[in-house]
Amino acid sequence: MMMKFILILLLSSGMTTAFAQPVGNISNNKTLEYLQGDGVYETGVMVFLKGLKESVWTHFDLFITDAKALAAIFMIIFFAIKSYEMMVGDKKLEIMPLLRPFGLAMVILWWGPFVKMIAFPTDLVTNQTEQMFDSEQTTVNNLRLNRADLMLSVANSLHTFQAQAEVAEKESDTWYGQAWDSVTSTVKQGISTVISPLLELKNRLTIGMQLLFTQLLELLGIWILRMAVYIIFMLQIIYSSILIILGPFAVAVSILPAFRDSFSTWIARFVSVNLYSGIAYLIMYLVGLMQEYALTSEISKYQELVGKDGLSANMEKMAWFAGNGILSFGTVIIVFLIGAICMFTVPSISTWIISTSGISSATSTFGRSAGTVVGVARKASGSFF
Repeated sequence: MMMKFILILLLSSGMTTAFAQPVGNISNNKTLEYLQGDGVYETGVMVFLKGLKESVWTHFDLFITDAKALAAIFMIIFFAIKSYEMMVGDKKLEIMPLLRPFGLAMVILWWGPFVKMIAFPTDLVTNQTEQMFDSEQTTVNNLRLNRADLMLSVANSLHTFQAQAEVAEKESDTWYGQAWDSVTSTVKQGISTVISPLLELKNRLTIGMQLLFTQLLELLGIWILRMAVYIIFMLQIIYSSILIILGPFAVAVSILPAFRDSFSTWIARFVSVNLYSGIAYLIMYLVGLMQEYALTSEISKYQELVGKDGLSANMEKMAWFAGNGILSFGTVIIVFLIGAICMFTVPSISTWIISTSGISSATSTFGRSAGTVVGVARKASGSFF
């Protein structure tokens, strides 16, 4: 219990110091980037995910040789079946069905260019939606920095009012001790009317823990959104990499009549998975519009508290705002959580566009496994603390 209390005190002092120090010591923008990252979605992680995808896709030829051998065996079996059917008179000689195994063999031989050709339309969608997302995130990040500056102005104003309230309390105590006995009851009532709100303001302006709690809530909201985005992109990388590396086997197996549809099923699944990036960027763009609205709304409210120039603070509204328990209006945090929920709809939306089976079941299996891991981690952390 003592360790928890010490940890809370250290976090409180660290958060308060980081957000309340003057601009001359360190830039407010640098402080925000240090605490929350350089954007709603960290640039370094997004670049890492792109590089990881490109790196994994270069290993498309791990099983090409095995797939070629398997395709040769299946071609012999296929021609044997066709020859037997023609010998017994069940089928007549048809040229086009006999050319299909050769076409599938050529796909295996040119697997790298074939994969790039299949991925080209989805890459166009990804590039277009990524440009939309980047343009919107530039606006969102500027608003985010502006909001952080206003939050700092609110915190500084609250510190100023708190100091003024403490001075007023000390002066009132001194004045009470010297002249309380020489005033009438009417004057006493008037003094009480003036001093009581100042003392109440002092008690309500304990902003250290409020600032800590506010920043923890915002960090929690933004990291839930980031984890949802990173999980979707990692799923896309893992699924597409497995499909590319093991795809030649699906092509080889489709030579046999019993597995004729395996190749077309592979194409549908690969296109559906490769659409994850484009759909994810589109959802992130739409969520960015929501974030822009939420940030603009909170900025206008903060400006009403501290004034357009940040110097003409409204003392009464400040007192009521500090009495809410957190130094945030909550709109931005709620939008972060809504965005995280929307990100997990990417696999379902992808299957709407390219109808396929297996992807949704794999995603639901991942969700159940993730829930199990979270449950185990919660129990472990609970037993530790």
